[in-house]
Order: sequence, then C-alpha cells, then structure tokens
Amino acid sequence: MKIHEYQAKELLRAHGVPVPRGYPAFTVREAQEAAQKLGGSVWVVKAQIHAGGRGKGGGVKLARTPAEVETLADQILGMQLKTHQTGPAGQKVRRLLVEEGADIKKEYYVAALTDRATQKVAMMGSSEGGMDIEEVAHSTPEKILKVFIDPLVGMTNAQALELARGIGVPEASQAQAVDVLKKLYACYMDTDASLAEINPLILEGNGNIKALDAKFNFDSNALFRHPEIVAYRDLDEEDPAEIEASKFDLSYISLDGNIGCLVNGAGLAMATMDTIKLFGGEPANFLDVGGGATAEKVTEAFKIMLKNENVKGILVNIFGGIMKCDTIAEGVIAACRAVHLSIPLVVRMKGTNEDMGKKMLAESGLPIISADTMAEAATKIVAAVK
Repeated sequence: MKIHEYQAKELLRAHGVPVPRGYPAFTVREAQEAAQKLGGSVWVVKAQIHAGGRGKGGGVKLARTPAEVETLADQILGMQLKTHQTGPAGQKVRRLLVEEGADIKKEYYVAALTDRATQKVAMMGSSEGGMDIEEVAHSTPEKILKVFIDPLVGMTNAQALELARGIGVPEASQAQAVDVLKKLYACYMDTDASLAEINPLILEGNGNIKALDAKFNFDSNALFRHPEIVAYRDLDEEDPAEIEASKFDLSYISLDGNIGCLVNGAGLAMATMDTIKLFGGEPANFLDVGGGATAEKVTEAFKIMLKNENVKGILVNIFGGIMKCDTIAEGVIAACRAVHLSIPLVVRMKGTNEDMGKKMLAESGLPIISADTMAEAATKIVAAVK
C-alpha cells in the first residue's frame, strides 16, 4: 500500500523528523486558505499522486504571491500528470500539498527498506539527493552508501554517523542528521513499512536538517495492525480491478498484454507468465486465486479479467494440492456460463482429482481447450489469440 507525500510527512512529524509546515488541499479555495495560514512570501504547490517525478511533469510549482498560489492550484488540480512512474496515460491530480518555502543549501537522499538477502534493514544514503536514485545507482553507484541494521538491535549511533558522514553532511549538522536517521528508522519499523524514503533530505542555510519530500510503502500483510494507516488509503490512486479483486481475496495485478491468467499459487502464476512470454505471448494480468478458491471466487476472477478490454484469451493453470482440480473445473464451467465467455480458453490442470476435473470440462459442452503441460498450454493460448 502507498500513501501521499503529505500523509508520509504526518508520520515523520509524529516520530520527530523535521518537515516543512504545510496543509493538504482538495480545492483551489483550500489551497488559498493554506497559504494564508502558512504566511510568509514563498509557497510550494505540490500535486499529490502515488508516483515520483512530479516536478519534472509540472506537478510541483513555486508561488511568490497569494494570487500565484490560486493560479497554480487551479492549473495543477485536475491535470493528468504524466511522469516516468505513471505511464503514458498519467494520473489525475485530485489533491495538493501547499507548503512553506525552504532555504535549500544541499540535498541528500536517504531511505530504509527491507533487505531480504541479509534479513536486515538496509539504510541507504546518497549525496545526490533530489535526483532519480535509479539513475544515480546506474551511473554513479559509488555515490550510494548502505548500512545494514539488525532489527533486534536497532540503528546504532555509529551506523547513523557513518551514513551521515558518508553522504557529506557537514560536521556541525551531523548530530541532527544522526537523530533524524534514527527517527526515520524508528518510523519505518513502527509502521511496518517496506520502504521509507526521504528525497530530498535537505541541509538548510542555517545548518538544520529537514525532510523536504517523503515516500512510504507498507507491507499489506501487516495493515491489520495499523487502522490509522489504512485510513490513508486513496482508492482513486489504485486500479479499480485490483480494488475489486481484493474484496474477494484475490491477488490481482493488471499488466499490458492480452492473455488473461488464472492460477493458484504466486510462484506458479509467475512461472505461467514467463511461459506465455517464452512462447511469444504477453500476459494481461497476474492473478493468484489462492489455495482455497471456491466456484464463486473463480467466477469473480473471470469477471475481473474480462473487464480488461485487451484480454483476447484466458489461460487457466492449476496445480491441485489443497485446491482440488474438480473444484476448479466446477468454477471454470460456472464462470464461462455466467459471463457468456466468447474468447478462447485453455485449461491445464494437474494434481488432486485431475481426471475428474478434466472429465467435467470435457462433458460441459463448452469450447474449452485442454492442455497437459505448461508449454502446450502456452502454445495453444498464444496460437488461439493470434
């Protein structure tokens, strides 16, 4: 789960990390009122979408008069903001953050994320803040520093100081940088985040350290512990099909291809997508129905896949362990009839009650194409779609 910048800053502020004063705004009038409450002579009007690169896309603007705040808010609200993370369609801006201006002397990058290889938390830092960290990693990887934190010990002063010095924080500001880094780590752990990123973390003209931008991703499996974070969820920023799938406990992610995939088990689902690509096709989705899918759940899965107009064929690939093949067959038959399926459907099933499931499909009277191996299934669905 992702949240907006202003929400991320609320979490950081609650953990003692210095952030600029600012207010969210959903209308031009609210943006004007935010500028009045902030006072001063410089304001930043920032589009709030779940994507990076907003500045380059025209979603972050500086205003020097209240009238300019009004003009910029009117321009940015409702715009279809396109960045390198939104794709060509862009994302509609429905929220703004109006903030006080900042006296930026130097920009840094810091982030905490889970490192599965070491089973520790990696705290990354770079002197190249404000830039795409992917580009920094590609062009100048030596400018990215990492420390690995044992979650049973926590971030030590020595580790925080190593990172602060490594990214070039001046000696006079290192004590505050250490404090900020430790609080960022605490926020990351307390919220069950999978990513807590500050880009840029700035050094102000007076030597203070402040988080000028923030991005958080959260482990969805831990959200039951955090109703206050669930309340931040913005459904306008999510794929409607993925929202619908979550209601039925289906793991669904939209992709750009034309072959719908219905599989039980995340590993098998990824292998199925790879096999489709190997044989010249493109998957339209990742869809894991889980180990205990009912006929009703399979029917809903078909409905969700078919809402994608790009889907020209469906591949069902099932390994019957906990999930019995006859149960899936029952679901596939019910789904085909419920949605009046008119595109090619290839079904490959192996495992518990396999023969019974195949018999049910064969006797259904429906034009279902059977396959015994993943290669055969992929070959047949790719051919059928073409």
